[in-house]
Amino acid sequence: MRFDIVTLFPDCFTSVLNSGLLGKALAKQIAQVNLVNPRDFTTDKHRKVDDEPYGGGVGMLMKPEPIFAAVESLPVLPRREVILMSPQGQTMNQPLLRELAENYDQLVVICGHYEGVDERVLHLVTREVSLGDFILTGGEIPAMALINGVVRLLPGTVSKVESLTLESFEEGLLDYPQYTRPANFRGWKVPDVLLSGNHAEIAKWRLEQQIKRTRQRRPDLLKAWEEGKQGRGGEG
Repeated sequence: MRFDIVTLFPDCFTSVLNSGLLGKALAKQIAQVNLVNPRDFTTDKHRKVDDEPYGGGVGMLMKPEPIFAAVESLPVLPRREVILMSPQGQTMNQPLLRELAENYDQLVVICGHYEGVDERVLHLVTREVSLGDFILTGGEIPAMALINGVVRLLPGTVSKVESLTLESFEEGLLDYPQYTRPANFRGWKVPDVLLSGNHAEIAKWRLEQQIKRTRQRRPDLLKAWEEGKQGRGGEG
């Protein structure tokens, strides 16, 4: 998987790309990340990448020319998606990350800044993605989340593949509570069922806890899960 990140602040990615599982995955060439600064594609002596919006308004907009030039300088792989990180895009979630990991070989990610990008940049874009219903100073943090979420789904990144299917959102429910040693910490004890060795009872308890936790914290997810279960004829 190739990531091409179009960003005015490539240094923001240095620590993230060299840390943890993501750093190991890049070292093993499971994925590669190429950072492209649109400022390098400006043609004026001030290397200007922003300007005032037509019609007036607060703030500055990123100009289209440097972004187009940056994207057009990149190789084009057969299965390619050009993503603009934007609060107006579809919300980033696990199904989206899985779709990108399974169906694409190249993700070009454009990080907006200031008050956003010139609308004509959308002629380059095949998808807009948002981290959530809030505003950040730029698209770098959402882009980091996208890279992290996609790379961890690529074969070879996570050693225990089954762990990827036993997580929050993978089956439509939040994850169940998990515990490790010691069995008793400051009076808080691990539930007896987890110490029983009865795998059927443990599985039952975990599902019950998933439903309970999702009902308490994300009733919207529980409703969607229940509707999906009914659509499958109540199986599972």
